[in-house]
Amino acid sequence: MSGSTGQPAGQTAADLRSDTLTRPTDAMREAMAWAPVGDDVYGEDPTILALQSQVAELLGHEDALFTPSGSMANQLGVRLHVAPGQELIADDLAHVLRAEMGAAAVLSGISARSWHANAGLLDVDAAMALAVTDGGAYQVGTSCVVVENTHNFGGGTVQPLEAMRELHRRAHERGMAVHLDGARLWNAHVATGVPLAVYAACADTVSVCLSKGLGAPVGSLLVGSRAHMEQARVWRKRFGGGMRQAGILAAAGQFALEHQLERLADDHERCQRVARGVAATRGDAVDPAAVHTNILVLHVAPAGWSASDFIAATGERGVLGYAMGPEHVRFVWHLDVDDAQTDHAAAVLTDLVSQQA
Repeated sequence: MSGSTGQPAGQTAADLRSDTLTRPTDAMREAMAWAPVGDDVYGEDPTILALQSQVAELLGHEDALFTPSGSMANQLGVRLHVAPGQELIADDLAHVLRAEMGAAAVLSGISARSWHANAGLLDVDAAMALAVTDGGAYQVGTSCVVVENTHNFGGGTVQPLEAMRELHRRAHERGMAVHLDGARLWNAHVATGVPLAVYAACADTVSVCLSKGLGAPVGSLLVGSRAHMEQARVWRKRFGGGMRQAGILAAAGQFALEHQLERLADDHERCQRVARGVAATRGDAVDPAAVHTNILVLHVAPAGWSASDFIAATGERGVLGYAMGPEHVRFVWHLDVDDAQTDHAAAVLTDLVSQQA
């Protein structure tokens, strides 16, 4: 391969595998160290109670529940809406189907089906066509529709607000609930300016994650009605998610919301800058208009690359990414990737897509 990036082979210059790789800052660690704590299983941790109240208010719902992970928040959400033997539906790239280890089936006896979604973009008609709400004793009944915003495997896609509103309306008309996997809802809010509560009003329950772009080391929350959160607390304990003096974790989330929310725009800008550079070299690798937030997905097959070989080549030049399948690779910007690292990544990716493997 030709071209030099000035980066020694094998040395990591930019770790873009995921925005889960963010590390707590010194100031966040300080906030965690001095957080007031109590026993959260008894509902007595003041920092967790404050965080739950803060996030519920931000999202315009009655109550919230702190959880160790986004997967647990999602699984609690769907368990509230779907009884064993019933089903949830989601698009075929949804995190709840692809990356949560079959938890809905294993833990809750829930089955699932999916509709196809280009780049994870919500297709309300496809979702409603898939749902079965009048199957009687002959077909599994659909109880919940799951939508993801932003969409991880779709490439950071921001769901159109009107589509989310239509899905909520039509699902309720047919007696189904809507769960919003909003692990990166913060990114959608920062990218569009749509208030968090406006997005969250399109769902009965919402999960949000603190340990991705916001930079906290641990934690997500499930948001919904007070009655739902009372049920979710029981199921959280049943799933093994009861925590004691976990206010030291919640404090990281408080700090992130206060200091590291609006800076997500920096991640979006850096990701977009690289997308434009790659597209200028090879237009069939990426469409910058389809890069909405902090996730860059490149189609490397037209240049003769397999995804695994491309990721190996970028790794040799210090840029770590993720192979999403045989033809596509993913790079995700986050708190620990600055302008210099972004420039290095841009040089590496542009150089590799410009030549045949």
